[in-house]
Amino acid sequence: MPSPQQARAQASAITSGKIAPEAGAAPTSQLRELFDGPRLSPGQRRVAQYLIEHITEAAFLSITELADRVGVSQPSVTRFAAAVGFSGYPALREKLQSIALSTLAGGPPEVNRANELQAAVDAEIQNLENMRRDFADPDRVIRVGRALSRSTPLTVLGLRISVSLAEYFGYAARRIHPDVRLVTRGGSVAYDALLQSREAGGTWVLAFAMPRHAQETLTALRVAREAGLKVALITDLALGPLADEADVTFATGTGSRLVFDSYAAPGVMAAALLQAMTDADPERTQARLEKYEQVADHQQFFLKD
Repeated sequence: MPSPQQARAQASAITSGKIAPEAGAAPTSQLRELFDGPRLSPGQRRVAQYLIEHITEAAFLSITELADRVGVSQPSVTRFAAAVGFSGYPALREKLQSIALSTLAGGPPEVNRANELQAAVDAEIQNLENMRRDFADPDRVIRVGRALSRSTPLTVLGLRISVSLAEYFGYAARRIHPDVRLVTRGGSVAYDALLQSREAGGTWVLAFAMPRHAQETLTALRVAREAGLKVALITDLALGPLADEADVTFATGTGSRLVFDSYAAPGVMAAALLQAMTDADPERTQARLEKYEQVADHQQFFLKD
């Protein structure tokens, strides 16, 4: 592999027409093969995005220059190189330079940022298509929704990045369930809430665990199991330590094309379980929804259409 100076000279020769173009895979496809496999942190995804969007320039940057362009530390670049399977930044740069040179030799043009956003949407569509196939047999969702409906109180757990999904489910579940307890803080606060829920007669916990998976979530699930609670888990992986602590796991894909994950499929899964809960006790559901609407109208909770 040429040195950075030699690579720049080759790039100049290619653009000036002194070296004939060579056929090759689209640079974005090659980079995606490198970056899509491992689970990258948000900071590492920023590095990956920058490389995808500026490959012909970024491939020839020093580690200091790349870190400055992306706005991360040099150790972050080193950790990124290791995360995608290289011994260090020099080895990664060699690969990037080969891709950049093939691009300058007449390969397909780089995708712009708008197409990167479209790629993120396409990935989420695929996640939803996978879920649609899983829903061809909805028995497991119906069965778990019925169990959650019967658990009084029902505990909903979501820590760190998973808080928003837990809050969505908890907000809606309170409309149809008499006692929903939301746990969004880890440590001893979570342990107290789980133990109290079990002592009050609760039988189930619905937990959300999106990447990056928190150690405190794993500990909370173990506490729940030790207390005698059953665990239904919505996460992105069907196997692993979190799934090992769950009685039932719903594995849903997360969108990982952008710096931060998107959660189309987990959101639909949460809504599906809510639907199963409403169907499990239709009389209670109807009575509670009607009562809530009366209060909402009286207190003017919502704007009129």
